[in-house]
Amino acid sequence: QVQLVESGGGLVQPGGSLRLSCEASGSIFGPYAMGWYRQAPGKQRDLVAVITSGGITNYADSVKGRFTISRDNAKNTVYLQMNSLKFEDTTVYYCNLRDLRSNYWGQGTQVTVSS
Repeated sequence: QVQLVESGGGLVQPGGSLRLSCEASGSIFGPYAMGWYRQAPGKQRDLVAVITSGGITNYADSVKGRFTISRDNAKNTVYLQMNSLKFEDTTVYYCNLRDLRSNYWGQGTQVTVSS
């Protein structure tokens, strides 16, 4: 079983920055991808960014050029640097880890962009 612990959410003004972190622990099986998703109330959970074990990244069009995903394999940790935040980025962000065995989710962290 794999556990994911997220941190770094909070309240920020439009144009500001936040950095999310997610540390994985437990039995990770094989090479794994890590990513961030977000979900507004009543809507589906959508991909924000993902990074493979080899460092290949993919971003949602809405965050390209503003968000950067990175990972520290020694710490089993993934980061999401969020710059130029907009009102519409407000929602709950979920960390995800996908290994050869299963798909795991964090508990979610709230990001609120407000003036």
